[in-house]
Amino acid sequence: MRHALAAFSLALAALSAGAVQAKTVAVTAARLLDVTSGKYVEQPVVVITDGRIVAVGAQGSVAVPDGAERVDLPGQTLLPGLIDTHVHLDSSPKYGGYNGLAFTDSFWPVVATANAAATLNAGFTTVRNVGADRYNDVGLMQAIDEGVAPGPRIVPAAYALGATGGHCDSTYFPPSVDLTSPGVFDGPDAARKMVRKMKKYGARAIKICVTGGVFSNDAVGIQQLSLEEIQAIVEEAHMDGMKVAAHAHGPEGIRAAILGGVDTIEHASLVDDEGIRLAVKAGAWFGMDIYNTDYTQAEGRANGVRESELKKDADIGEAQRRNFCKAVKAGVRQIFSTDAGIYPHGWNARQFAVMVRYCATPLQAIQAATVNAAEALGQPGDVGQVAVGRYGDLIAVQGDPLADVTVLEHVTFVMKGGAVVRGR
Repeated sequence: MRHALAAFSLALAALSAGAVQAKTVAVTAARLLDVTSGKYVEQPVVVITDGRIVAVGAQGSVAVPDGAERVDLPGQTLLPGLIDTHVHLDSSPKYGGYNGLAFTDSFWPVVATANAAATLNAGFTTVRNVGADRYNDVGLMQAIDEGVAPGPRIVPAAYALGATGGHCDSTYFPPSVDLTSPGVFDGPDAARKMVRKMKKYGARAIKICVTGGVFSNDAVGIQQLSLEEIQAIVEEAHMDGMKVAAHAHGPEGIRAAILGGVDTIEHASLVDDEGIRLAVKAGAWFGMDIYNTDYTQAEGRANGVRESELKKDADIGEAQRRNFCKAVKAGVRQIFSTDAGIYPHGWNARQFAVMVRYCATPLQAIQAATVNAAEALGQPGDVGQVAVGRYGDLIAVQGDPLADVTVLEHVTFVMKGGAVVRGR
């Protein structure tokens, strides 16, 4: 015990004397995309100390401290680490329908750990996990933050919340099984209590199911929460400083979510003109997962997805893409939400090309996954830009992502908090 106290005293003395030096890294490349302006900084240098960016500029205009670690990426383009605001890390598309019942409960946190590593290696340094079983996303966040496992920064929502018999309930079984999702509530008071429960057990965002969905036993567009329930959830969550994401496919549910003050509308597949008008007026964000239909229609049947779900997926897929185009043209604010877990984790960047195919410019698509996503998550001072004060989260690609957005599918370098994750 005396030896431990002595060692602790020496460590404190060293810190007081400035003997422990902050780690500094200087990253250089051929160019840096300023995602706010869409302009390039040629021959940039980014200086990171203790995980945060302390200086950015053209080489020669920024002083690099003596002894800084150097990371040189000749010929490559730097961008901020990417953000996906809609993932399910403890889900895998390999196990559709009833196939997941072949595994014990503790199988899924292991799946989540592997998916987190794949997501980070693909250049996504921040994600919002909007719905997980058994608080798997909270535990994974803690493991990553403690350095136990590799992965992106996670904003966990814990259980997705919804009505009895709705999309967020367990609807695959007969009454004899009597299984109800832990996130189910009915009525405004119960809704408030459920938000408090999620916050108590580690959620940093709230996810609600306002309409039916594709992968459940209900009609995809029907509204399942009342305006009063939505308002109660939003008021309670905002009081705790948490953002609210609403799963909403149908036009009535989308309008109710916007009127109820929800921050991000997920899917928004069947949005009508009034919903688009309300979103613009309210400044709500749309997170439209317009890539994953390609995967589910190609591979879903082999993975065990039921025919009824595949039909719903096919019915709304193209409508969602057309409505994405309408929303972009109307000026609805867009965030990058892919629903990863419906397709394989690590493929997140495949959505950029689909966004560009359906009316977004490459810069708009990139902004959705950087500055827009950071603002929607309430973290504009931490992530989403290569700027002083933000985390040292960087990616690099070969080529010009403004000319060919598909280069983002093949990142060559990933850094999180000043630590190299992939490539040099």
